Formats: sequence, C-alpha cells, structure tokens
Amino acid sequence: MLAREFLRRRFRAALVCVDARRLDARRLDASFAGREFDAALLRELPASVDPCGENGEFHTFAFDGPGFTGGPVAFTRGEVAVQGDFVYQDLVPVP
Repeated sequence: MLAREFLRRRFRAALVCVDARRLDARRLDASFAGREFDAALLRELPASVDPCGENGEFHTFAFDGPGFTGGPVAFTRGEVAVQGDFVYQDLVPVP
C-alpha cells in the first residue's frame, strides 16, 4: 500500500542497488538496477520481496516529487557495477 501511495503522490525514484540474493535472479538480472520505481516494477517483484525494499532487496534514489521545489534532480545513468551479489547503477549528475 505504501509503495502505491508513493507513486500516487507522483514521487519518482530509480533503483541504484539490487541484492540478487534477495530477488529472483532468474527474472531480475543486472539490467534491473537503474530501473525506475514504477507500477510495472511493482508488478514484476516476486511475492517474497517487500515492495519498498525494506528488507534490503533494493535501494532507491528519489529524484522527483512533491517538495522538489527546484524540479527533478537531473542525472544520467552511468556504469553498472557488480560486486558479489550486489548490482549497482551509477547515477551521474547533469549540471
């Protein structure tokens, strides 16, 4: 319910770290890191995964929404790094 409320209020976030041990790695490969946290992502999460990532399954970077008075934080997606079971998406600021 909280994840859907986050989207309903028009917040936006990107996944910056994914723990493949906690996610179904057969379905969620390295390309899952960097994806936007949206309704499609929520539909694809296995039932065992907390939709807010509260058990460490993933971490996000919120870049837009109410309270972002200067508008969205501008960034591009950089390199993807894999370290053990963790997949990291680099976010590069856009001046």
